Amino acid sequence: MSHLFSPWQIGQLDLDNRVVIAPMAQYAARDGSAGDWHALHLGRLALAGAGLLILEATAVLPEGRVTPADLGLYCDDNEEALGRVLKMARAYSPVKVAIQLGHGGRKASSQVPWQGGQQIRSNQPEGWRGVAPSPLPHGPEEEAPIELDSQGMARVIDGFVAAARRAARLGIDGIEIHAAHGYLLHEYLSPLSNQRTDAYGGSLENRMRFPLEVFDAVRAAFPEERPVWVRVSATDWVDGGWNIESTIRFAQALKARGCAAIHVSTGGVSPLQKIAPAPGYQVGFAEKIRAGTGLPTIAVGLITEPEQAEAIVAQGQADAVALGRGVLYDPHWPWHAAAVLGAQVDAPPQYWRSQPSRYKALFRGARIGMR
Repeated sequence: MSHLFSPWQIGQLDLDNRVVIAPMAQYAARDGSAGDWHALHLGRLALAGAGLLILEATAVLPEGRVTPADLGLYCDDNEEALGRVLKMARAYSPVKVAIQLGHGGRKASSQVPWQGGQQIRSNQPEGWRGVAPSPLPHGPEEEAPIELDSQGMARVIDGFVAAARRAARLGIDGIEIHAAHGYLLHEYLSPLSNQRTDAYGGSLENRMRFPLEVFDAVRAAFPEERPVWVRVSATDWVDGGWNIESTIRFAQALKARGCAAIHVSTGGVSPLQKIAPAPGYQVGFAEKIRAGTGLPTIAVGLITEPEQAEAIVAQGQADAVALGRGVLYDPHWPWHAAAVLGAQVDAPPQYWRSQPSRYKALFRGARIGMR
């Protein structure tokens, strides 16, 4: 039996397999609201056969959007629009759906990638001033963010809580809190971006304080039976920055608060990062966090081949694997992986006839010999 296609759980959430579709920003929202593109995109991914689909990074406040086209869940219009998309996807797919909630911090107010991805200054059309733990710009030529005071941090927590409650009303199965890739919560964790001298800066315990407060607030606002977990950058790839030892300490603190899993990525807080990507280059971090905490981990990053994904799970390096770009390129990657590994996936009956004869057991519940 395939390890990758064996059932597992995040908290109390039962999943049919260990293939996760990673959150991938689409930069296609209007004022934070999902539209026709999301219906097409998420509808396609919902039919992929993965065990879990994580919706793209979703801003909890308007100023928390990384670009003006980011998805949000900070108002009634956002909630209603996303509800329409989810209703369509659920009508034809049993996939479990989670949402990644986040805040862009000092990396907010940027162009979409295909327009260059550069910062939009607050005095430019569609621009606004970012916020951060310290008034340090992400890049040397960028506008410095506003340092969050106690009221600003309370507003951020309130935004996370309100978004979590909206997610609960939408019937979303789980929440992933975005504390990676140089966005606001990662900015608090990393000494490269957090130079505060109050209770939220300096020592590791102080730098973890605000992200842990956000986790506690989200966990309390979301139904107890539905899991909440965190995506982290396990290293900044910069000397003197956030590292794997600090990540394990953070994950241990999260576990004590009821965190259900850790989704392990790296980098993003500094343009000085030195990364040499290679197949599975982040998997070792997931393995160390899993060993150091006992928490389920999701590995991600240049995992492209079925045999590679199978080995990661079979060898206990991670409990699941997440795919991003690979699923954009091949939306039926889970089908193809299941075929290679001798497993089964869910697919709508409209697609059953597509299976090659040599994979007659590929689709769960399929009837062969249809007219």
